[in-house]
Amino acid sequence: MKIAIDIRSAGGEKAGKGWFTFNIVRNLLKIDRKNEYILYCADFVAGFEEFKNAKQKRIRGKGIFWHINSAIDIYKEKADIFFAPTSFIIPILLPRSIKSIVVVHDLVAFLFPKTHNKKAVFIEKLLLKTALKKAYKVVTVSKNTKKDIIEKFVVDEQKIEVINCAAGEGYGKVKEDVLKEFADKTNLPAKFFLAVGTIEPRKNYINLIKAFALIKERFPDYYLIIVGKNGWNFEEVYEEIRRNYLQKYVHILGYLSDKSLVNLYNLAEALVFPSFYEGFGIPPLEAMKSDCPVISSCTSSLPEVVGDGALLVDPNSPSQIAEAMVKIIMDSDLKSTLKEKGLKQSEKFSWEASAGKLYEMIHKTPKK
Repeated sequence: MKIAIDIRSAGGEKAGKGWFTFNIVRNLLKIDRKNEYILYCADFVAGFEEFKNAKQKRIRGKGIFWHINSAIDIYKEKADIFFAPTSFIIPILLPRSIKSIVVVHDLVAFLFPKTHNKKAVFIEKLLLKTALKKAYKVVTVSKNTKKDIIEKFVVDEQKIEVINCAAGEGYGKVKEDVLKEFADKTNLPAKFFLAVGTIEPRKNYINLIKAFALIKERFPDYYLIIVGKNGWNFEEVYEEIRRNYLQKYVHILGYLSDKSLVNLYNLAEALVFPSFYEGFGIPPLEAMKSDCPVISSCTSSLPEVVGDGALLVDPNSPSQIAEAMVKIIMDSDLKSTLKEKGLKQSEKFSWEASAGKLYEMIHKTPKK
């Protein structure tokens, strides 16, 4: 068969959807050496050069024109399947003879529209219902998102397959001497909590900063480090830091490579992940794999992801988030237990197993 895939999000500085695309496609190509793959992009994406049965195809045009040009080319290539890991536009443009597998990461545009980019909300509300109807199969990254889709759009349960995310291969426990060298070189504070994710309302950094302000007077030697790009409406987070006079104690580092991030996980007191809503939530698994305790929201897919390997908190309650942070500081036995349970939980998820599920779906797809 000939399989076309949109890999644009797999390039550059990746967030959750980008890492899903990069890891699921790489692992799919490791499994499937027989089918022919055409990887559609706007610019060359590193990481797929080794696979002889896959070629990248750069398509001209911006915005909707890229999608139209890609759909035309997919049709000319006579592809059997189109895999859409991030966008719903091409599946709508393609004829049903080319079977589309559409990935829905979350329904934040429908359930929490005020916390999401307005343009993205408009596009998803405009397109998703039609894409779900036209799709041959729908992939969700969690059982929670599958449930949300069934409730919101009345999609046949048999049409939806859950294919989880996972932590990348590079995450794990790092040797003490390497961590010391990293901490010295980067001038890291000795004690800090870590938050990871794009700076936008959905990630709930406002309540995290309020929680940190609550513990700061009692534990003055602790800091908060946030790793993530500035996203939609990020200014409010910086304003909240100033409002609480925490400029010296909250460090926003921007986007970091996996290598730096795994070191931060290993050195952090805990990862605090207070997001209002997640389709999956990869950072908690990265932390668990990297010897870092986790404090997580009790909402959406996150209980499903973290299992019994994290302290669960109400994201709407800064006092509850602060209380969990204090427990981590005060109770070394709890920290050890969370590290042990977290590692076991992270081992339940792997990109290889997830790619195997996708391969089975492709393998069972009837030809034209």
